[in-house]
Amino acid sequence: MLQLQIREDLKTAMKARDQVRVDTLRGALTAFTNELVAKGKKPTEEIADDDAVTVLKRLAKQRQDSIEQFTKGGRPELAEKEATELSILKAYLPEMATREAIEKVARAKKEELGISDASGAGKLMGAVIKEFAGKADGADVKAVVSALFS
Repeated sequence: MLQLQIREDLKTAMKARDQVRVDTLRGALTAFTNELVAKGKKPTEEIADDDAVTVLKRLAKQRQDSIEQFTKGGRPELAEKEATELSILKAYLPEMATREAIEKVARAKKEELGISDASGAGKLMGAVIKEFAGKADGADVKAVVSALFS
């Protein structure tokens, strides 16, 4: 389970006195607890790996947005800290599909569903995202589907 792996890595980081890693992993565990509570479960329960990946993706996106904001605001030291945290979080995320793989699946789904014009783009996007089950970035899927109809 992903949550157990993060707990073990947190212990290792604490022993190594790696404060950035400790803070990042603690934040992830807190986010897991918040997700459990939001779903009406007990905070002491284990979070399912699918939910854990969703939470980690959300945290990674927050870091990515922070990096952009700090860079625009002329705060490179804060952007660097966020980038370090982002790399720590990405280590726990599954490998994301490449644009080429997304395009291959999108073309196959387009034929399978009989979609011929841009009015079916939303339906096609939904089918492609479902096919990858969280292993494809939504922005990449949108770009590939848009390119198919242009």
